[in-house]
Amino acid sequence: MQVNIFLTVFAIIFMAELPDKTAFATFLMATRGRAAAIFTGVWAAFLVQSLIAVIGGNLVGLLAEKWVHIAAGLLFIGFAAHTWFFHDKEEAGTEHETPRVSARVKFLSAAWKSFVVIFIAEWGDMTQLATASLAARYHAYPVTVFLSATLALWLVTAIAIVAGKKAGHVIHVDILKKAGTALFFCVGIYFLASA
Repeated sequence: MQVNIFLTVFAIIFMAELPDKTAFATFLMATRGRAAAIFTGVWAAFLVQSLIAVIGGNLVGLLAEKWVHIAAGLLFIGFAAHTWFFHDKEEAGTEHETPRVSARVKFLSAAWKSFVVIFIAEWGDMTQLATASLAARYHAYPVTVFLSATLALWLVTAIAIVAGKKAGHVIHVDILKKAGTALFFCVGIYFLASA
């Protein structure tokens, strides 16, 4: 492991991800979801995306940007619709399920949703392309690039989730629901318009 390469990759990916749409998506999911489930889903998505970026190197950038943007746009619009129409039903819970089954199902559902949102949104994203470029640049150190990029993404995820949980306690849930729906919808429209 080369410490200078590790620190360089970490700094680049951390600074690129901090203002990124996936950090905002994670923040919004954390305002109304369980932190552990959000962590699990987002961290798994970034783990897989970093692995793909490092293995593929610059090949990740060759994916058809138009179709990536269309898929991401539709996903975010679908997530906005889901947040707007189905959030209250999920909150109501089910009276006939045992608490253990209910908690496990809710955890897996939230983790899966988080994984899908971030995994698709990250395709062709600046940080994924940066990771692929850094992997190509430091091709003799793929493990260092992978670990450094993944840890940087995980740290941004942790920051977004902590901030989201704090905001969720301070701001009324209806305001967060409307803001989250609007943001996801706008991000979806942006992706479709840029396709």
